[in-house]
Amino acid sequence: METIGRDLQEMQRTPLLPSHVEALRSAGVIREYGQGVFLARPGEPADRFIYVLDGEIEVVNPLTDERHVPSTLGPTQFMGEIAFMDGGHWSMLLRTARPTRVIEVERAAMLSLMARIPEMSDIIITVFAARRRRQLDSGDGTLILIGEDSDRAVRRIADFASRNRIPYTSLAIGSDEAMEAAVSCSGAAAAPMVIFGRDVVEDPTPERIARLLGIGRELVDDEAFDVVIIGGGPAGVAAGVYAGAEGLTALVVEDTAIGGQAGTSSRIENYMGFPTGISGADLVWRGEVQAMKFGTRFVVPRRVAVLERLDEGDFCATFDNGQRIRARAVVVATGVQYRRLPIQGLAQLEGAGVYYAATENEARSCHGGDVVVIGGGNSAGQAAMFLSRAARSVRVLVRGNSLAASMSSYLSSRLEADPAITIQYGAEVVALDGGERLEGVSVRNVRDGAVTEVGACSLFIMVGAAPNTDWLSGLVQLDDKGFVLTGDAVQAASPYGTSCPGIFAVGDVRARSVKRVASSVGEGSVVISQVWDFLNPSVGR
Repeated sequence: METIGRDLQEMQRTPLLPSHVEALRSAGVIREYGQGVFLARPGEPADRFIYVLDGEIEVVNPLTDERHVPSTLGPTQFMGEIAFMDGGHWSMLLRTARPTRVIEVERAAMLSLMARIPEMSDIIITVFAARRRRQLDSGDGTLILIGEDSDRAVRRIADFASRNRIPYTSLAIGSDEAMEAAVSCSGAAAAPMVIFGRDVVEDPTPERIARLLGIGRELVDDEAFDVVIIGGGPAGVAAGVYAGAEGLTALVVEDTAIGGQAGTSSRIENYMGFPTGISGADLVWRGEVQAMKFGTRFVVPRRVAVLERLDEGDFCATFDNGQRIRARAVVVATGVQYRRLPIQGLAQLEGAGVYYAATENEARSCHGGDVVVIGGGNSAGQAAMFLSRAARSVRVLVRGNSLAASMSSYLSSRLEADPAITIQYGAEVVALDGGERLEGVSVRNVRDGAVTEVGACSLFIMVGAAPNTDWLSGLVQLDDKGFVLTGDAVQAASPYGTSCPGIFAVGDVRARSVKRVASSVGEGSVVISQVWDFLNPSVGR
């Protein structure tokens, strides 16, 4: 929490200009609060922007109600966090430290103001994003996880939070900090639990956490949008950016985490503009913030179970929770899902040593241990390079005899040169060993059938994926592998148009697409101009 306090002060050394403050005065109201008034509580809607004229606002420890750090917000500074942009909830507890006078602007009016004054918008968004980044870097937040290393349900929340860039604090069960937090919230000894603010979350699931944070919001039934973008990977987020920029009302629906499969990539080195590389999660998060700036909304975790075309031509999307929304056009950007291998014991150890992503969250679980990575593509190579920083050894298992056809040359060369990495060709995993956690894998030589037992604390499966299109069957034409056919293949006017007018497909889910982040971003960007033309057939561009 100390880092949060520093951020509230340090990240605002470039204050809003006098003209910006005057605009705030015109759009908002001046309020005066006495000492000790809570202006924001974790889980409450971030529904207003607060600019400090006089007084002082402090960060409060939700477990003790005491000032948490000496740094405070004073005149010329403002409250807020990135959740404000998307209508989410506060994640910090803030209180007046003495009588305080502020300008308060309701969220809708503030977003309108930011749209009209881009210079002010840039300052505010930069501060909001920096606050979130610092919280993530410090592993600090009012979401507290006790027992992440030992409890599968808590670990699932950690994975969801990590992939969705939700700051949280992780405490070991035996630590003094865990005991204090548990006693403060439940009056009982520390056990695996999830705490938000100062409340223990009963039966914690990603859906419950998302609702607490406002990212799993309940939409109005049959709420209408110009376009619904199904899938929150690079293609879907890029489409969200351009839809908002074009003035379309847009909703991005993601069933797991914004970033998709690309979000699990620890380092992308061949994306233009980032010569030293960037993580997939960071790249897509920047796009998400950009899309929110233009008014695009996001909802996570939500899966579209059914998509129907209505008699009047609009579309109805029904979520897995039964909720429905309407849209005049649909962009399918669901990408692909991880391919599960027929390995004995796999289901019992998924999330307990068996992973399909290699991020900081997973890397912590294999520090100083022996790791096995299955796969010969770029995702496997990137995972091996990333994990080699933390693990004692990384063994890459490739079923074929070479990496030349499946992995970029620069990446395979790095793997071969890294002394911590061993590449084993002609090998496959046939069984896993372990109780509560993975302890070892059985590796079979595909040429002679010999099986070798290999000790491992973690197994990462990076063997490609299948398209997420089961829910589309019967509505648009698919190829024999389940990818969406577009363009000339279905006589569509747009290269991203499907056999059903008004439904477009971009990114990895599209048949014959180039499976690269850059191409997915490009397709998501371009498709919106064609969506706009579909929605406005009589208007020239």
